[in-house]
Amino acid sequence: MISVVGHTAIDNIFTVPKLPERHGSVPVLDHKIYFGGGAANIAAGIAVLGGEATLISAVGRDFENSPFEKWLNQIGVMRRFFISEDKNTPTCYLFNDLSGDQTTVFEWGASELFTTKDAPSLDFVHMATAEPEFNVKVAQKAEFSSFDPGQDLIKYTKEQLESIVDNIDILFANHHEVKGMCEKIGITKSDLLKRIPVSVITMSGEGSELHLNGDVKNIPAVSVKLADPTGAGDAYRAGFLTAYKKGYPEVTCCKVGTTAASFVVEEIGCQTNLPNWGRMLKRYKDNFGDL
Repeated sequence: MISVVGHTAIDNIFTVPKLPERHGSVPVLDHKIYFGGGAANIAAGIAVLGGEATLISAVGRDFENSPFEKWLNQIGVMRRFFISEDKNTPTCYLFNDLSGDQTTVFEWGASELFTTKDAPSLDFVHMATAEPEFNVKVAQKAEFSSFDPGQDLIKYTKEQLESIVDNIDILFANHHEVKGMCEKIGITKSDLLKRIPVSVITMSGEGSELHLNGDVKNIPAVSVKLADPTGAGDAYRAGFLTAYKKGYPEVTCCKVGTTAASFVVEEIGCQTNLPNWGRMLKRYKDNFGDL
């Protein structure tokens, strides 16, 4: 069982002719709703790949009997939810205009419950974006843990980040996040990576790096037609962790991760085109040979 801690969110993506001026308004050309939240994306990815996942998250009463809840039921994601009586499920409102500009408004909502709830003791857990102190306590109690700072990196204090680093087994981060972690803690990249047994650094279309026992291995990205990069990192983590639980070596897990991510970027929405193990395996063989 892989437990995943962090956000469950509803993504509202709007297309408008142009972003409005102050006090102005514009018509909506398109509006679609997608299932999101870093932790929910990862748990869903694991479940569709055939792994067992428990999502530990916070939602509002509006989540009950929603299409999102039905989707998680359909794919078999188990849940341990904190449920807010007066706050909505976290919701992202993202506005894209025809010139490529974008603005985002995020409703934290029920995720404030992370600040008041006790962290569980877990055997195998991945900590996605969530409330920093909650993640610190999860890492301290866990038998085995992995972590990605994501967009919540700015919320961590130096002390919280150091505690996380000293208690995790795997770090997932992109190169910008690694730089941010180093600056906040006040150490070099080399010193940071020495403190963590396994580190996976993703670099968008340039692939990823596996840092293991002082050695570095480069894993190329799987080339596909890009529709939307959002959620690629979450799919990578889902693929890696699913393969890791199956007992594959870390470099193979990275290749499974990048293969899983290649499906997600082909369509809009973080959970729209998640691959099952069979679909992933076929593309893996086409790019990396036999698993």
